[in-house]
Amino acid sequence: MQTQFFVIAILFFVLVQVTKPDLATDRAALLALRSSVGGRTLFWNISNQSPCLWAGVRCEQNRVTGLRLPGVALSGQLPLGIFGNLTELRTLSLRLNSLTGQLPSDLALCENLRNLYLQGNRFSGEIPEFLFGLHDLVRLNLGGNNFSGEISVGFNNLTRLRTLLLDTNSLSGSVPDLSSLQSLNQFNVSNNLLNGSIPKELQKYGSSAFLGNLLCGQPLDKACPATAAPGNATEPANPTDENQQEKKKKSKLSGGAIAGIVIGSVLGFLLILMILMILCRKKRSKKTRSIDIASIKNQELEIPGEKSGGEMENAGYGNGFSVAAAAAAAMVGGGGVKGGETNGTGAKKLVFFGNSGRVFDLEDLLRASAEVLGKGTFGTAYKAVLEGGNAVAVKRLKDVTISEREFKDRIEGVGAMDHQNLVPLRAYYFSRDEKLLVYDYMPMGSLSALLHGNKGAGRTPLNWDIRSGIALGAARGIEYLHSQGPNVSHGNIKSSNILLTKAYGARVSDFGLAHLVGPSSTPNRVAGYRAPEVTDPRKVSQKADVYSFGVLLLELLTGKAPTHSVLNEEGIDLPRWVQSVVREEWTSEVFDLELLRYQNVEEEMVQLLQLAVDCAAQYPDRRPSMSQVTMRIEELRRSSLPEQLDAQPDKVNDAADSR
Repeated sequence: MQTQFFVIAILFFVLVQVTKPDLATDRAALLALRSSVGGRTLFWNISNQSPCLWAGVRCEQNRVTGLRLPGVALSGQLPLGIFGNLTELRTLSLRLNSLTGQLPSDLALCENLRNLYLQGNRFSGEIPEFLFGLHDLVRLNLGGNNFSGEISVGFNNLTRLRTLLLDTNSLSGSVPDLSSLQSLNQFNVSNNLLNGSIPKELQKYGSSAFLGNLLCGQPLDKACPATAAPGNATEPANPTDENQQEKKKKSKLSGGAIAGIVIGSVLGFLLILMILMILCRKKRSKKTRSIDIASIKNQELEIPGEKSGGEMENAGYGNGFSVAAAAAAAMVGGGGVKGGETNGTGAKKLVFFGNSGRVFDLEDLLRASAEVLGKGTFGTAYKAVLEGGNAVAVKRLKDVTISEREFKDRIEGVGAMDHQNLVPLRAYYFSRDEKLLVYDYMPMGSLSALLHGNKGAGRTPLNWDIRSGIALGAARGIEYLHSQGPNVSHGNIKSSNILLTKAYGARVSDFGLAHLVGPSSTPNRVAGYRAPEVTDPRKVSQKADVYSFGVLLLELLTGKAPTHSVLNEEGIDLPRWVQSVVREEWTSEVFDLELLRYQNVEEEMVQLLQLAVDCAAQYPDRRPSMSQVTMRIEELRRSSLPEQLDAQPDKVNDAADSR
């Protein structure tokens, strides 16, 4: 009897092993999916036995754990029997396709599923109950479909849920109490057929999460009737009495009160008028303020050897104030000029480099009108418009403590740099009190302003072509700097130092300046981009430059500034945040929404994200060189641009895949 039992046990064990899903079962399921709803880009190489090498498929421990097929023109219904064999799936992204019908019930067998992105399809029917048994779900986006019926309280079973997006469907009824979802930080039910009051625990998500319904109460401007907001309002005992009381209140306005209102309105109008006149007068005085070589002594500057009521640092900041006023003051006041080029009267001249024609002189610069472009790590930058209409950028350095000879030797090395992806240094001025650098003016400003500036309706979305092109241009400029010698580095790579041409061409600025300033320009000025091993901002290795460039790539891809990447927790920098998101297997969450509006480049985006993570590795010896970085960006751009030419921005709201 014992022998028979042992044989039966062995046979049962073998049978279980035979029927247990494996990579071959996963492969068969994926092929069945392709034959049922295959889109234009599911050109998987069937001759390759391993599905792990197919586009959009991710494997771990010899099982398929991720399937990402966004925007690949999938159509038709998802058949039964597919997902019942893909039981190790943790991420499923079928967003922005044309899939129809109801969700297949065997999706319930994917018990490890964490991220489910189905937005932008045509799925219909009620939201299936089996979803509420997927207790590991962290991100769920069902927006932009045709789901109907009520929102079930069963969502409370998904206690790990952080994202729940149900917007742009045909859901009806009221919004249920979802107080069990303590981890929820993204919620949207806008553009449905919902009615009633908004539960108190969901009001924190703002009005945009509830617009396009018949909902009432906070955070919407529409107040709820007393019967629709139990606990928040009480029904009056007699509506007729209430109306009568309201009329009595309105009738209580006496003639004196009306006169007081009129007088107050007139006084308020006169006060506003006076303020506008004062502001206009100040603006006019700023516009008429002119700076030339003969009037510099009258400015509120502290000229060497004389006293003035103004402060030099403050004097150079207002629009219309000459950027070179301080330098001119040093000249006119005889501020201890020693050595260097002079104009025969003891005053120094601009020193031009060999790659620049002498098209203007110091007096032209002194007469130029100017405006502040911004304050950076090494000083303040100005736009100076010369008499002929040409514009140049002037940087007024601070904290320069080295001697004039040492300054000249180092700045001449900077001026000799010649590459199409560098902002060329045209000239410099050096005196005891002022050090000025003259560059070409970049009309489009910095990458930082482009990424984090205007977020309004008039903003042009930055697509993959623009962002990857900026990344490549910046990489080529830094690679050129590194090719000048093993000890040559930039030392201050950040988005505000990547300037742009009108065609969005990237130009690297501020190179070579880290070795000119004193220790008062502390490393915290570039915190967020600074490599972990850097303690002295004047001693930055090429590998530290690579780290900073990696952070720059993350900024390009996520749209987040490194110093503002904190999410619900203090002290988390951008590389750590991205790595934590990727570790949770919701990679698409990190990308900027403007990038996700363009189809067919997700694989290239993920590749660039991986490159950024490699560059921002903790240890320098694990980071690639800039030549390797440039080569990898060139390769992924070659693979993506043919598709990008035909790509159109997607109108579907897919906010969950951007944060």
